[in-house]
Amino acid sequence: MTGIELYTAPTPNGWKISVALEELGLPYTARLVNLIAGDQRKPEFLRLNPNGRIPVIVDHDNGGLVLFESGAILMYLAEKTGRLLPRDATERWHAIQWLMFQMGGIGPMMGQANVFYRYLPEKIPLAIERYQHECRRLFEVLDQRLGEAEWLAGSEYSIADIANWCWVRTYKWSGVSIDKLPNLRRWLDAMKARPACQKGINVPVKLPEPGGNAKADDEFAKAARTLVQR
Repeated sequence: MTGIELYTAPTPNGWKISVALEELGLPYTARLVNLIAGDQRKPEFLRLNPNGRIPVIVDHDNGGLVLFESGAILMYLAEKTGRLLPRDATERWHAIQWLMFQMGGIGPMMGQANVFYRYLPEKIPLAIERYQHECRRLFEVLDQRLGEAEWLAGSEYSIADIANWCWVRTYKWSGVSIDKLPNLRRWLDAMKARPACQKGINVPVKLPEPGGNAKADDEFAKAARTLVQR
């Protein structure tokens, strides 16, 4: 077998890799990991990622290299192709910096907002407010940066934009407003217009726009509830 196998699910962390692969034009095969059915806990998947999380790639063009953790995979794909990481040293480190911002801030805080706002049957207002407030604060940090530069790294589009966008685009699902954040909105629109972004968020399956339909949102939240209660 040649190319890259991507083990993934329709989540922000999974979309990061499918969007990057689409941007880079690398040949890949997407393998759906059904999280609700528990595929991530099966022995064959745990052999790829003992942490039982998506995404995972197997690069058959590099000796079958297996990698997990979305940030590491993004950096690997950028290094493999020489793209999506600026060559200018300053912008390169800015890209890595904003990638880490997503990994350590945007992702965990939005993830917790989702748990308390969407998934847990018992609503805890203090927890919901705490995580939504922190998400909004982080959005304001992004808005400030995007008022200084076109892209997060500076003048070049990079893996930092991909990583942050795949999470921030789901702000409605987290119950967080982007009102009065014009720079963030401008960037969200620019990202959404990219063909690779449009394709990547439909891998491995197409889902309705998160936060766009109350009935569909409720059904999805109920199905996903088992993931946070185990």
